[in-house]
Amino acid sequence: MIVDSLAALEAIYHAPLAAASTVKVAGSITPDYAALIAAAPFAVLATSGPEGLDCSPRGDRPGFVRIADPRTLILPDRRGNNRIDSLRNIVRDPRVALLFLIPGSGTTLRVNGRALISADPDLLASFSVDGHAPRTALVITVDEIYFQCARAIIRARLWDPDARVDPTSLPSPGAILAALTAGEVGGQRYDADWPERAAKTMW
Repeated sequence: MIVDSLAALEAIYHAPLAAASTVKVAGSITPDYAALIAAAPFAVLATSGPEGLDCSPRGDRPGFVRIADPRTLILPDRRGNNRIDSLRNIVRDPRVALLFLIPGSGTTLRVNGRALISADPDLLASFSVDGHAPRTALVITVDEIYFQCARAIIRARLWDPDARVDPTSLPSPGAILAALTAGEVGGQRYDADWPERAAKTMW
């Protein structure tokens, strides 16, 4: 059976919402939510554009997303693969969502808002690391912010050392690229060179 209407959906999820599910939503960054942002070294950025959706990882030192004021976050765009899928989307549709993760904590933090892309030299310089400034930064106006309960993290055993997967048991980036290109791109050399290449281009 396909659920294709709100009435059908709500008939399945008919239990009333607990108060905690709704009162946790704030329209600005509270001190407690600010503490979670300051502790987070990782976030997932979701955007939407004419070609579809994009969901991409963002990571840096804890607190890398700066709180400019209770309604404004600033996210530097560090070096990546240069596809700029998220940025292309934001230019045409400013709506964004962020999901913050904190290693060791089951609590995640969600932000929904609107972003613009800044190339202001002074702002970018303020995010410099080892002399390298980001090329742009996202200035995000917070529409709503709230924590997510720990059930997903607990079920996934995300921070449990005993649940870690041996990376060598998985296809490597080099192997994936080689398979997709009949060996023209990627391969063992790609994997072998990656650590040094990443170290030189981290910022």
